[in-house]
Amino acid sequence: MMAAVGAGEVITQLESAAKVLMAPPSMVSNEQRQHAEHIFLSFRKSKSPFAVCKHILETSKVDYVLFQAATAIMEAVVREWILLEKSSIESLRTFLLTYVLQRPNLQKYVREQILLAVAVIVKRGSLDKSIDCKGIFHEVSQLISSGNPTVQTLACSILTALLSEFSSSSKTSNIGLSMEFHGSCKRLFQEEDLRQIFMLTVEVLQEFSRRENMNAQMSSVFQRYLALANQVLSWNFLPPNLGRHYIAMFESSQNVMLKPTESWRETFLDSRVMELFFTVHRKIREDSDMAQDSLQCLAQLASMHGPVFPDESAQVNYLARLVEGLLGMINGIEIEDSEAVGISNIISNLITMFPRSNLTAIPSELFNSFVNCLTHLTCSFGRSAALEEVLDKDDMVYMEAYDKLLESWLTLVQDEKHFHKGFFIQHAVQVFNSYIQCHLAAPEGTRNLTANGVASHEEEEISELQEDDRELFSDQLASIGMLGRIAADHCIPLLTSLLEDRVTRLHGQLQRHQQHLLASPGSGSVDNKVLDDLYEDIHWLILVTGCLLADETQGETPLIPPEIMEYSIKHSTEVDINTTLQVLGSPGEKASSIPGCNRTDSAIRLLSSVLRTSEVESRATRANLTDLLSPQMGKDIVWFLKRWSKTYLLVDEKLYDQISIPFSAAFGADTEGAQWIVGYILEKVINNLSVWSSEPDLANDTVELLVTLVERRERANVVIQCENWWNLAKQFANRTPPLHSLSSSVQRTLMKALVLGGFAHMDSETKQQYWTEVLQPLQQRFMNVINQENFQQICQEEEVKQEIIATLEALCGIAEATQIDNVVILFNFLMDFLNNCIGLMEIYKNTPETVNLIIEVFVEVAHKQICYLGESKSMKLYEACLTLLQVYSKNNLGRKRVDVSAEEDQYQDLLLIMELLTNLLSKEFIDFSDTDEVFRGQEPGQAADRSVSAADVVLYGVNIVLPLMSQDLLKFPSLCNQYYKLITFICEIFPEKIPQLPDDLFKSLMFSLELGMTSMSSEVSQLCLEALTPLAEQCAKAQETESPLFAATRHFLKLVFDMLVLQKHNTEMTVAAGEALYTLVCLHQAEYSELVESLLSSQQDPVIYQRLADAFNKLTASSSPPTLDRKQKMAFLKSLEEFVATVGGLLCVK
Repeated sequence: MMAAVGAGEVITQLESAAKVLMAPPSMVSNEQRQHAEHIFLSFRKSKSPFAVCKHILETSKVDYVLFQAATAIMEAVVREWILLEKSSIESLRTFLLTYVLQRPNLQKYVREQILLAVAVIVKRGSLDKSIDCKGIFHEVSQLISSGNPTVQTLACSILTALLSEFSSSSKTSNIGLSMEFHGSCKRLFQEEDLRQIFMLTVEVLQEFSRRENMNAQMSSVFQRYLALANQVLSWNFLPPNLGRHYIAMFESSQNVMLKPTESWRETFLDSRVMELFFTVHRKIREDSDMAQDSLQCLAQLASMHGPVFPDESAQVNYLARLVEGLLGMINGIEIEDSEAVGISNIISNLITMFPRSNLTAIPSELFNSFVNCLTHLTCSFGRSAALEEVLDKDDMVYMEAYDKLLESWLTLVQDEKHFHKGFFIQHAVQVFNSYIQCHLAAPEGTRNLTANGVASHEEEEISELQEDDRELFSDQLASIGMLGRIAADHCIPLLTSLLEDRVTRLHGQLQRHQQHLLASPGSGSVDNKVLDDLYEDIHWLILVTGCLLADETQGETPLIPPEIMEYSIKHSTEVDINTTLQVLGSPGEKASSIPGCNRTDSAIRLLSSVLRTSEVESRATRANLTDLLSPQMGKDIVWFLKRWSKTYLLVDEKLYDQISIPFSAAFGADTEGAQWIVGYILEKVINNLSVWSSEPDLANDTVELLVTLVERRERANVVIQCENWWNLAKQFANRTPPLHSLSSSVQRTLMKALVLGGFAHMDSETKQQYWTEVLQPLQQRFMNVINQENFQQICQEEEVKQEIIATLEALCGIAEATQIDNVVILFNFLMDFLNNCIGLMEIYKNTPETVNLIIEVFVEVAHKQICYLGESKSMKLYEACLTLLQVYSKNNLGRKRVDVSAEEDQYQDLLLIMELLTNLLSKEFIDFSDTDEVFRGQEPGQAADRSVSAADVVLYGVNIVLPLMSQDLLKFPSLCNQYYKLITFICEIFPEKIPQLPDDLFKSLMFSLELGMTSMSSEVSQLCLEALTPLAEQCAKAQETESPLFAATRHFLKLVFDMLVLQKHNTEMTVAAGEALYTLVCLHQAEYSELVESLLSSQQDPVIYQRLADAFNKLTASSSPPTLDRKQKMAFLKSLEEFVATVGGLLCVK
């Protein structure tokens, strides 16, 4: 293009193309736009465009054309580097810098692009030392000392361009050079040039910080340099040895902690540097934008760690100066909103990054001042966070800062090695008191008081989507609970007196309302403000109490927190056990009215204050005052009882070195106290289910509490001795109102609880009676409904449908209750149903929610029971599942899933089918059965021939699923993950079945694997790679070189090879990809050699050619010829790690 036409014509051509590209879409056609784009592309690719580009820059007035000329220079310099004279590169760089200097009014994007070209020239030259980088710093420092703000801003732009270019993050230009090149440049740059940039920046900041008043222009220059300092302090330093950091370094990680190399020691340990940043912040803290940068600089300095410190004493000195500076900055000022998060980041970094031994080594007076300051800030941020809540602000800066500080407290108080036990008690008391105060209504508390201390009376709109406080503030509550335990002597009695007082007031209010209603039955509503305040107070007090007394645990048996145990033991000599039991057992009485109540164990009295709340609520429901109650309080009580029961109820003394006597007497095994509490909680559950059946969340929490009571055998043994339990079981089995109107998920969980209860310890007659009462009615009613002659006609009637749905939900609940010791009874019971459910699939084939629920029953049974089933039982289940799939398939034949925009739940049936197949497959590697040992004596002999295997069912299922899974459906993450999990499982467990698939299915399976490997998430990509290994091994075993699978694996060899050698990939995938590659190489050795050859022959640079050739030889040296031998494979994987580290960066290009 250049040769044929003169520079003037080129400019005309480019300017008219720019006009087309800048025109509104309605003015130009697609063809015109594409043509214009093509003109610019071929211009940028033209050979040695330097002269023309210079001419364009000097004469054209169109910004977009100037931008493209700068880009063309940048790309051509890198492309033609080896051919260019060093002097012409040098003059090009000078030309570009001078050009920008002489044109202060250039458009910002053009200027930045020209400076980027300069940065790229410097970067490319830094490696072969051809361009003297020092020169550019000399020029920049001259620009800075000019005193002209415009020129100083330009200098800052140059330094920023260099920083971005060398940072090897996503900001680096795509200039077609290897990752290794970028990495080496970065390493060279960070040792010398980066430090020079930092020193230049520090000089500017020092100069400015001495000035008394700054005009707007100077202020803007100052802000640019402060941002630049922040960029240097947030630099992600590459460690000296490279390892596999090439690829990783391109993933710019958020929140980089400052870990400079040793060469920075002098710079960062110079006390003036840190002082400067504190001074700068004090000067500009009123300006919220600049304050963000200065605080971020300080937070980075507070995170400094690594080889920059020569020894511990240097680290301690640095920390002491940091803490002094911080206290000097904070004390005596009113913190601005924009400073809160920054200050909390400094504190958080300082506490997490410096070893605790450093903290205790700074002068003790300084450390005490720091902890007092931290206490003051935490309380102050907590109060401001509560105000943000009231004002419902979008930007919750204090909330974020408060959370950060609470996390810092946890780090400190849980470290008993460095701080003696009582060290933080007084501070914990202050933070705890302030939290409670912010969450209580006036006059004791400050909740809902706006900034000026006036109560806000707006009716709060509670949004349906709002998360529950206990979820929303779970981390905060856990921290406050922990601080409360540290200061248990203060906090437990405080919570008790507050809660007792609120409950007494609530009781009084409800009584007054009742009298008011009795005196004048239709007299309209009462003012609920007082009640609302009380409910909100009680809500927060119960949440804090629950978090103080017990921990949230998943799975393992939660233990009583040691602080609470020690607290109870320490005071046990002042405690009278009988009075304690009396207070606990009288939730209807005020604790203070019981003689000698101050000799009660405090932790138990705190529990009894929650039970008293529960009792007041229950009595109000019995007095028909339910409308005045708060469902939220109901949820809080049930949540508390569940959390408390898991930890304390029937406390297992074997788990503790020492046990509190009051705890052991009140909730220990075989105590009346424990029996009384179980009875009380059970009564509460039954009362809630009848009163609150229309509040789904509360009913859900209530049945979860019931599951907690029976999920451990020891507790279940006590539960089944309560008459109430048997009544509940009968009522539920007979669908007595109001239990039958509970939501389906509540009914499911209730069924689970009733089944778990049935495995408590009872004599065989009682047990038989229990099952007769719980399970039989379910079966009878179900059979009665489906055996009616006119069932087909009435099946869509609401009543019939409800009965069917309730039965299916109950079956899911029964399956969920499966354990190894009850699987015999439950499997036999459920199998009878499964066969009938298949019949329902036919009848309800046009009612998707019922179909989904039927499949869900199968999913649950397979999920919970298959791992315990021996061969013949598994067969029964496989047969049932196969029949289910056949019916499903028949009903879905030809049903096209056209509507891609439809919601995900339209595909719920597919998701469930895949889940069912995955659950059936899990049998192959999680199997607790002992060839039907569990079922001994139940069967006439073993099933001699396996008529249906898991493979048959699963492959049949895949035949249904594969054709339905379109690329559009894979856009739904849940469907996509489940689908890939399933096909990977199949390839791993039944690789021999894959070649037998019908042709079109085989193709779509292979296509799915390729799609998953190349264009899905890394999780899916990893699954697909894991599927390849067994397929290739299968191929090697069968030795059929003509089979479609053999051809497919050849194609996958190239894909995996390219992925490992040429593309950027997650380091976690190296192992999965390596295993796949090794197996594929064993299978296709000649093809592998061809791939290596063609890659080597494409290398122009002889040095790189040699390095690659050596690396490939080394890679296969341990395994030539490669065979499917585990030892060889492991050796190959080890060599592969070295291979990726050595040449991984050479071929990945950016």
